[in-house]
Amino acid sequence: MLNLRAIDLNLLPVFEAAYEERSLSRAAQRLAMTQPAVSHAMTRLRSVFEDELFVRQTRGVIPTPVAHLIYGKLRDALGAVRDSVTETRDFDPKVSRRRFFVAVSHPLGPMIAVRLSERLARVAPKVEIAFSTRSRPIEIERAMLEGRFDAAVDWLVPRGRFRDLTLFEDSLVPMARSGHPALKRPHSVAELKKGAFVGLRPRVEGEAHPVAGIQEWRRLKLHYALMVSEALEIFMVASQSDLFGLIPTSMTKFAQDTFGLRPMRVGPKAAVPIKLVWHASRDTDAAHVFLRKQVELASDDMVPRRSR
Repeated sequence: MLNLRAIDLNLLPVFEAAYEERSLSRAAQRLAMTQPAVSHAMTRLRSVFEDELFVRQTRGVIPTPVAHLIYGKLRDALGAVRDSVTETRDFDPKVSRRRFFVAVSHPLGPMIAVRLSERLARVAPKVEIAFSTRSRPIEIERAMLEGRFDAAVDWLVPRGRFRDLTLFEDSLVPMARSGHPALKRPHSVAELKKGAFVGLRPRVEGEAHPVAGIQEWRRLKLHYALMVSEALEIFMVASQSDLFGLIPTSMTKFAQDTFGLRPMRVGPKAAVPIKLVWHASRDTDAAHVFLRKQVELASDDMVPRRSR
């Protein structure tokens, strides 16, 4: 396999100019290079591709079949790079075809994704966006570092050169199915400890947790009879059994209306801040600034500031 790190990518615009101009001298003028420098670049390109690439004629050069093949692949790639650079400097949401990928691990993730898609359809109709709504995202830090994820809505912030913005303050509330025996008795932490919970498999192992609102619940050492992979499974299991579930306060009404769960107003009240997280390398990207604002507005649609 060809090692791209062994190739000087500065050679590719030289190939492009020579192909389109059909002349090394005109390619040199277009690139503001000397003709010997272009000739040297072409020698290196021939070595890389193991082909003559261009055949000299009386006037200019003619591409070889290999050069035609390379140009067909290279043209779109270089165009995409130029478009990306242009959009980071001068982003117009009305005409942009930028693509974004956002991870939303909060149980509200699917609805935040819907609201964000609706917003973009109005203000940036040609922008494409895709989502991951996994409650336990895999290698999210690396995905943002490598640019596979543009941003994440999460309660955990990776270490390193990452930025974050608090979208809203959430917390956790224990809930039980309507008719649960514990609802007929005085609500207390002791009552919770007598029972058992269904919970999400932890993303942070060990006793300590970086989020105070989660750490305080851990200190109670509640008994978990069942651990699941997706947050919405907690709603389903708690509604169909005597297991308690810790539900985000922002979803209390949904849990009541859809699953018939009832809150037990006991236990820690510490906040669980829900963050918008992105890599610092995206700070000044105009398109990314636009995306972050739209995520903030979409979150506000789901958890209005007046109710936070």
